[in-house]
Amino acid sequence: MSSCSQDTTSSKPSKASVYEIITERIVERIEKEGRLPWHKPWIDGFARNLVSKKHYRGSNVWLLNMAPFSSPYWLTFKQAQQLGGTVRKGQKGWPVVYWSWFKSKDKLTGEEKTFPILKYYTVFNLQQCDGIEAPVSEGKRMNSDESLEDCERVIKGMPKRPEIRHESNQAFYAPRFDYVNMPPKEMFTDATGYYHTLFHELTHATGHESRLGRLKGNAVLAKFGSEPYAKEELVAELGASYLSGVAGIQATQEDNSIAYLQGWIKALKNDPKLLVQASAQAQKAADYILGVKYEEKEED
Repeated sequence: MSSCSQDTTSSKPSKASVYEIITERIVERIEKEGRLPWHKPWIDGFARNLVSKKHYRGSNVWLLNMAPFSSPYWLTFKQAQQLGGTVRKGQKGWPVVYWSWFKSKDKLTGEEKTFPILKYYTVFNLQQCDGIEAPVSEGKRMNSDESLEDCERVIKGMPKRPEIRHESNQAFYAPRFDYVNMPPKEMFTDATGYYHTLFHELTHATGHESRLGRLKGNAVLAKFGSEPYAKEELVAELGASYLSGVAGIQATQEDNSIAYLQGWIKALKNDPKLLVQASAQAQKAADYILGVKYEEKEED
């Protein structure tokens, strides 16, 4: 994205072009780094608006977390001015997407319908600004004993939690029988890897018809390598990353995540809408596991 000098919401790009902006940024980073580009060692793992202090959600979590900055704080050009600071000349902004709802009437029936359009506006990281003091960081240390306790609280607090078994050395979710199997914790290099993997499988489990109904039986997980399979794996990995951030852990990327990278790249290139859709489903899954009810509103 080119440098931005004003705080304006862009409505010019078509829906597809906004999807493409997001997808191109993600794919470029994955191909360049050979890993998932959004893991950050911040206290709570999430980008947030400096003024409202609200965390960004959905695909914005991954768009902003993959940016090359150590600060989790973001603000618009206008907000920087309102705080008495300025965005340094030549700095490139990052897109934040949101849904805007429009009403239209059917020409034949006169029936009024409401439909969403994906739009974006531009934000800058606090490290791209001058004259604005950074907030004092508060919170627990990443991967601490407190973080591991929070992992357990997240798992135990999940509504309608599936049975968690430790019967084999493979991690998987069995949708037909609605249970999660995990290798013993001692098989992982550290406890954070165990919990991140468990969060991945529990995100799959939210797709069961008794919960969010995303899986619709076994079809989505049945064909390894298919685009529906790649999409569901992306949902699960995004959900696991989100939950890991909530708990305060940063797991070493496991081999199974790396193995899916090429499949995700191919799927993302074939369908520019994939990341936005998968992010939305991952956010719903994480909200379900955390027992959070959220009313979708335009970002700050």
